[in-house]
Amino acid sequence: MMWSLRFHGVGNSAAVELGSAMATIERDGKPWLGIDCGSEGLTDYVAHYGAYPRALFITHAHLDHVGGLERLFGAGYFAQPRRDDTRLYVPAPLVPLLQQRIASYPNVVAEGGANFWDAFRLVPVGDAFWHDGVRLECFPVRHHWPDSAFGLRLRGSLAWTGDTRPIPEQLARFADDGELVAHDCALHGNPSHSGIDDLEREYPPQLLARCLLYHYGRGDAEALSARGYRVARQGDCIALAEPRTLTIEHT
Repeated sequence: MMWSLRFHGVGNSAAVELGSAMATIERDGKPWLGIDCGSEGLTDYVAHYGAYPRALFITHAHLDHVGGLERLFGAGYFAQPRRDDTRLYVPAPLVPLLQQRIASYPNVVAEGGANFWDAFRLVPVGDAFWHDGVRLECFPVRHHWPDSAFGLRLRGSLAWTGDTRPIPEQLARFADDGELVAHDCALHGNPSHSGIDDLEREYPPQLLARCLLYHYGRGDAEALSARGYRVARQGDCIALAEPRTLTIEHT
């Protein structure tokens, strides 16, 4: 079995030409679990796979990461026959934020008679959750406000930080098994996002060597690469190690 990570977008909210930060974990070349659903990222997803996502993990509720959900609602609700089984794995503290941000708009269709969640299977997430028989872990990160953003771990394979400041204490726990660390990083940081100087100050060289940087601004990729770091580009498909996680085969 082969695992990989495909980037549909790598840019921050101001660098829309780089695509909104979104990726998909693939298994044997097929989409297995998407991460976030920005508008530009969703466009790239559909262009590449020829279909809409069937399962997504949401890291936080900023619109460059969830702005595609309205379109995803339409794709499911108006399908023939109607689809209502697209799984949204949402960390529990984000559920009310996502409701306020996306789902509470009055009359999601003009005729009424529909709720936003009618097109989805919402799965609130705690410290861990199961997808397709595989256990994944969820952990809070440092972005914008406490308990407003979360990362994802596929043990032994991938640690995805989402938008964050440096989180050495979390990665010591959730990236301690050789995982590739897909990390928010621009050339310069700010109160909500990491810059490369922040990571160099906070992380040991062994961890930095496993980092793959994304969510950056215009021109940052070249500057980060020139400093010797591995930088994700839109369309990249990165091989992942086989997960070392409990797997259940349903019969």
